[in-house]
Amino acid sequence: MMYTEQDLVRIAKRENNNKRKYLVVNRFQGKHIPVKPHEALAMFRALADTLKGKYDKETLLVIGFAETATAIGAAVAAELGADYMQTTREAVPAVEYLYFSEEHSHATEQKLVKDDIDRVIDTIDRIVFVEDEVTTGKTILNIINILRKQYSEKIKFSVASILNGMNETALATYQEQGIELLWLVKTNHTAYTEIAESYKGDGSYIICKNDTTVMTQTKNKILQKDVSDKKAVESEEVNSPMICCINQIKMNRHMDTRRIVNSIEYAKYCELLYQEIVNQIDLGGTQNMLVLGTEEYMYPALFVAGKFEEKRKDVRFHATTRSPIAVSTEEDYPFHTRYELKSLYDSKRTTYVYDLQTYDTVVILTDAKGDIAEGICSLVNALKLCGNRHIVFVN
Repeated sequence: MMYTEQDLVRIAKRENNNKRKYLVVNRFQGKHIPVKPHEALAMFRALADTLKGKYDKETLLVIGFAETATAIGAAVAAELGADYMQTTREAVPAVEYLYFSEEHSHATEQKLVKDDIDRVIDTIDRIVFVEDEVTTGKTILNIINILRKQYSEKIKFSVASILNGMNETALATYQEQGIELLWLVKTNHTAYTEIAESYKGDGSYIICKNDTTVMTQTKNKILQKDVSDKKAVESEEVNSPMICCINQIKMNRHMDTRRIVNSIEYAKYCELLYQEIVNQIDLGGTQNMLVLGTEEYMYPALFVAGKFEEKRKDVRFHATTRSPIAVSTEEDYPFHTRYELKSLYDSKRTTYVYDLQTYDTVVILTDAKGDIAEGICSLVNALKLCGNRHIVFVN
């Protein structure tokens, strides 16, 4: 399938980021904008197709970039049958890291688990980095230079991205270093800053970080009843009392792609997630539903969403994010409402979700561990404000 810049690209305004004032938003990616799962998966397969047949005689390691490209990388690896891992900003217990910077980002520090690279480096021929969008290529060069310094010069590198906005100088640098670039759509970023700054940023900013909720948990069900459910919406308060039923499904096994995984085994794990959900929860009456991932944990949620869509459910998928993006009332702007949350991974960290709607059922999938109660309450409060009463929480 052929894609164009007009098909995919929407420009948004980054909040409090002078290094890069615009954010390139892909409307089929399923990170910030709700998307039909088959549209995201088809685009990811199209990216994988640019790689098929090129490296058949080489052993590949695919690396996806956190947080926006973790699902893309996993999907590409699955299509290629290659091992997969992702970069991360989260803490992985008892490992050493390779650190590098993503200079334009709101959270600049990125890292790879060095222990796993050490283990496989002598068995792979090429590392394929997968991104949603490459603008200058500096971030990927940062990690390639670290890998070349740390390991053998014999390792080859490629970069596959849905969008590529690199200028001629940047492209020449990659060519000189023997780094192959592949993409679906070439973009021109010349006007993006001006476009972003033209938007008013006068959308709805809803704060859902103050917990006013009492939660009691039974075997596999959390019954939640609001005490006040007062949330700040700009300068106003919203009162939305309702009883919300949350079914909880606890998984005994997680596959963590911050560590290297076999893509075939990872697909089996995602299938198991889907089966656990349909075995434990009756979704027969559900017509429209949202499947929501959390921050870096995107591909399993997208996989599950795709399975529900195959069962003729009307499904949308997207994920919470660390990215603080301005929202605006203009019709052509990609985001209109922002919900500010406590992260499930760290209650002291702010995370966001955009343009929530009302669904018959919402399924949240996360790999967050430890004390996640505040993060759950925060996210559920946002969903409740949109009229969502049936929520399935999978962790």
